[in-house]
Amino acid sequence: MNQNANRYLAEEKIGKLLLKFSIPCIMSLLVSALYNIVDQIFIGRGVGYLGNGATNVVFPITVISLAVALMLGDGCAAFLSLCQGKKDLKSANKSVGNAVSLLVLSGLVMTALFAIFKVQILNAFGATENNFAYANEYFNFIIIGIPFFVVGNGLNSIIRADGSPKFAMITTLVGCIINVILDPVAIFGLGWGMMGAALATITGQIVTAVCGIIYLTRAKAFKLDKKSFLLDGNIIRKFLPLGISSFLTQISIVVIMGVMNNVLVTYGARSKYGADIPLTVVGIVMKVFQIVVSVCIGIAAGSQPIIGYNYGAGEYKRVKELFGAIIKAEAVVGIVAMVLFEVFPLQITSIFGSEDGLYNEFAVMAFRVFLSMIVLTCIQKAASVFLQALGKPVMAMGLSLLRDFVLSVPFAIILPIFFGVEGALYSAPIADLGSAVAVVIMSAATLKELNAKAGENEIHETERAVA
Repeated sequence: MNQNANRYLAEEKIGKLLLKFSIPCIMSLLVSALYNIVDQIFIGRGVGYLGNGATNVVFPITVISLAVALMLGDGCAAFLSLCQGKKDLKSANKSVGNAVSLLVLSGLVMTALFAIFKVQILNAFGATENNFAYANEYFNFIIIGIPFFVVGNGLNSIIRADGSPKFAMITTLVGCIINVILDPVAIFGLGWGMMGAALATITGQIVTAVCGIIYLTRAKAFKLDKKSFLLDGNIIRKFLPLGISSFLTQISIVVIMGVMNNVLVTYGARSKYGADIPLTVVGIVMKVFQIVVSVCIGIAAGSQPIIGYNYGAGEYKRVKELFGAIIKAEAVVGIVAMVLFEVFPLQITSIFGSEDGLYNEFAVMAFRVFLSMIVLTCIQKAASVFLQALGKPVMAMGLSLLRDFVLSVPFAIILPIFFGVEGALYSAPIADLGSAVAVVIMSAATLKELNAKAGENEIHETERAVA
C-alpha cells in the first residue's frame, strides 16, 4: 500500500485524467443498464410485449437494490478519495471494510424482504391482469441474484476510487457478456422464457461480484484485515451521507416508476391505447433514458476520485477546471441524445420488438415529449455528483430530490387529470426546467466558495515565500 499511489491525480492533465477515469466508469454503468435492456430485447422477441411489461413491473426492485449499492459504494468511494488526499489511511481502510460488510448484509436483507412482500410489490408497481403471471415468474428468480448485484455494483465504485477504473469496467463487462450469451440460449434454445432471462442475468451478476471480491486482496491504496470489516458507527456516519445523493437518484426513479406505472395503467385504460401499451412503452423509454443517465453520471462519477483527491489536497483551482470540463462534456451528451430521441424514436422502439400502429404511435410521442429536455437532465445529474464528490451531501441530495421527486411526481399525478395519459409524459421536461434554476444557483455558490479558498491558498503561499 503506497501513500502516494494516487498523487498523479493532482498532477496529470485534466483531459487525460477524465478520459482515463470517466470512460471506464461510463462503460461500467452502461453495462449495468444493459442487463435489463438485453433481457427486454430478447423477452420482447421471445415472449412478446406483455413479457416486456412484466419486466417493467419488476425493474424497480433492481433499482432499489442499485440505490443501496451506490449509497454504500459511492459514499465509501467519495470518502476514500478525500482520505487519500489528506493521507488518512487508517480511516480509508476502515471505511472500505465497513462498506463491504454493509453491502453483503443489505443484499441478504433485501432479498428476504422482496420475497416476503412479492405480491404487494408487483401490485404497487402496476402489474396488470394480463402480465401478472410473467412478472411473478421473473420476480421469483431475479431476487436470487440481488446480493451479488449489490456487492458487485458497490465494489465497482470503490475499485474506481482506488485508481483501477479499467478493472471495474472489465468485471462488469464480463458479467454482461455472459448475460447476452445466455439470454438467447435460455429463452429460445431451452424455452425457459422469463425464468431463462432471469437466470442469465443472475449468472452475470455472480461473476461480476466474485471479480470485485478478488480485487480487494490486491488494492492499491488500502489494505483490509479482519478488523476492517467490524462495523464502526463513527466511520459509517462519515461515509454514508456522501452516498445519499446516489441513493436518492435511484430511489426517485423507483418512485417515479411506481407513480407512472399506476397512472399509465389507470388513464391508459380510459384511452384508445389501453393499459398495457403505455405501461410497456414508458418502461422502454425509462430504460433508454437510463442509458443516457449512465453516460452522464459516468462522466461525473468517474471524475469523483479526481475531484475528491484534489479538493482534499487543497487544489481548488484544479477542482474548478474539472467542473467546467465536466459540464461541457455533459452538454454534448445531452444534445446528441435529444437529437436521436426527436429524430429516430420509432427506430429506437423497434429494437425492442415490432408491434401495431397504436403501440408505435404512443412510443413516438413518449420519446419526443418525455425526453425533450434531456440536456438539462444531464447537467443536473453532473452537478449533483460533483457536489457529492466535494463532501456536500445536503446540496447534492437537494438537487436530486428537486428534479426526481419534488417536481416530477406531483406533475405526473396532476397533469393526467386534465390531459389524460398523454399528460404524464410532460412531467419530465417540466421537472428538468425547474431543476435547472437550482443547478445555476448551487453551481454559482460552489464556484464562489472555490474561488475564495483558492485565494486563501495564494495568500498563504505568498506569506511562506516572503518568510
